[in-house]
Amino acid sequence: QVQLVESGGGLVQAGDSLRLSCAASGGTLNDYDMGWFRQAPGKEREVVGVMKWSGQTSSTDSVKGRFTISRDDFANTGYLQMDNLKPEDTAIYYCARGSGYRQSGFRLGKNDYQYWGQGTQVTVSS
Repeated sequence: QVQLVESGGGLVQAGDSLRLSCAASGGTLNDYDMGWFRQAPGKEREVVGVMKWSGQTSSTDSVKGRFTISRDDFANTGYLQMDNLKPEDTAIYYCARGSGYRQSGFRLGKNDYQYWGQGTQVTVSS
């Protein structure tokens, strides 16, 4: 059974940076799509960005140029580097892994991902 554990969230000020980690066990990250999602209070869970098994990434417009997704295959850990944080980035952040082996195309919907971490809170004050 694949398990994902996020860490790295916290309370920061606008303009600060955070790096979230997503440690995987029970399965690899590098043969599957990995997604980062967030959910703000009263809002739907939305995609932040995804990394395909090949290493290609795609991110939502609101975080382009500020957030970067990466992966350490040796450590079986994914990362979300968040720079120049804004108050509107405040949310619970989740990492997720797909179940399709080396699928083509980008999957940006939460229903495309089978395995989820417990989430980590990111709060950005103005």
